Amino acid sequence: MSFKDLQLRKTIRRAVAEAGYDTPTEVQIKTIPHILAKKDVIVSAQTGTGKTAAFALPILNSLLDQQDAPKKGKTIKALIISPTRELAIQIQENFKTYSTYTNLRTAVIYGGTSLEPQKNILKKGIDILTATPGRLLDLHKQDIVNLDYVETLVLDEADLMLDMGFIDDVRKIERLCTREKQILLFSATIPHKVEYLANTILNNPERIEVAQNSSTSKEVNQLLYYVPKRNKIELCLHLLRNTIGGSIIIFRRTKFGVDKLEKTLLKNGYKVDSIHGDKSQTARQEALNRFKNNDVNILIATDVAARGIDINELDAVVNFDLPNIPETYVHRIGRTARAGNSGEAYSFCSADEKNYVKSIQELIKLKINVIEDHPYSMDPKAKTIIHKSKNPKSKHKKGRKSQASKKKKKRWY
Repeated sequence: MSFKDLQLRKTIRRAVAEAGYDTPTEVQIKTIPHILAKKDVIVSAQTGTGKTAAFALPILNSLLDQQDAPKKGKTIKALIISPTRELAIQIQENFKTYSTYTNLRTAVIYGGTSLEPQKNILKKGIDILTATPGRLLDLHKQDIVNLDYVETLVLDEADLMLDMGFIDDVRKIERLCTREKQILLFSATIPHKVEYLANTILNNPERIEVAQNSSTSKEVNQLLYYVPKRNKIELCLHLLRNTIGGSIIIFRRTKFGVDKLEKTLLKNGYKVDSIHGDKSQTARQEALNRFKNNDVNILIATDVAARGIDINELDAVVNFDLPNIPETYVHRIGRTARAGNSGEAYSFCSADEKNYVKSIQELIKLKINVIEDHPYSMDPKAKTIIHKSKNPKSKHKKGRKSQASKKKKKRWY
């Protein structure tokens, strides 16, 4: 099937072709006709399946007849709500690309940056707005944003949005838009709370499922290392020195963990940067740009900060902490081996994470290759540690115990 078969107009198809896309993806084939028919939809699809274009293309197509309104007379007709700044920026970039040959005006607003430039853009009049919930409601309170003319409301990454506590904001935004609007809900997974939200705000929606969330690319070489928790940093340094090279993303579960690992790698001379929720938008964007421009080759991130970020040509993904949601594992390692390239996925499993491995392997229907030949190996069945090497050379400095601490001390227990 081609984009022409999906009834998309010539100006949109031309921009899509120039962006390098010849044929629509499964989610686009299943979703675009329903959106063009003005139906509400619930779409379950992972990032990387082409879902942004699945809503961006039909929205642009539908607004073409209204594209020539005078700039000042333009009103927000399509509103896309995104949970994170990075995702919002990426969605805006997609809209910008696909609207190249139209007079439709698009904009993005998000927190963590100055209000004034965003106010100025909005005052000029726009057709399509992408926004994070907090900043949108801020500007609405100040009468800068008018949602009275919204024809299409998109809730992107709905599961993440609700996990981040945006449920009340989402409901408020939905009520501020016109009653007759079309609602498009996109989510990687459809847990109970997303289902409940959909049932309360969508009108007889079409349900579309793209079941790619359980499969991993054959081009990704998946490797599993059983290692005591206290030795994970040592193992990471060992692999960076001897095995892993190129462009790498390392995933950690917490912001504290990200900062700790970043300090250690910097101390050991690695070119590294990080992104997590406590960093300012500017700092996160700068870190991303440095990574994309190869000024640093290692990026350490939490899942929330990295969700939806479009980074191609990764050589390796390291799961320093295994995710407790198996789909997240698929999502993480799917960032490497894109566009026909091969890639590596390294996962560190401590004793308390063994159940996560079980869930992941059940989902992907694959046994991950266990690597035992490393200095910090842990028996996956018992909790004993097998020392492969008595003196593994590591640049990671260990603190020395003082003589006083070596004396037998009385314990309170």
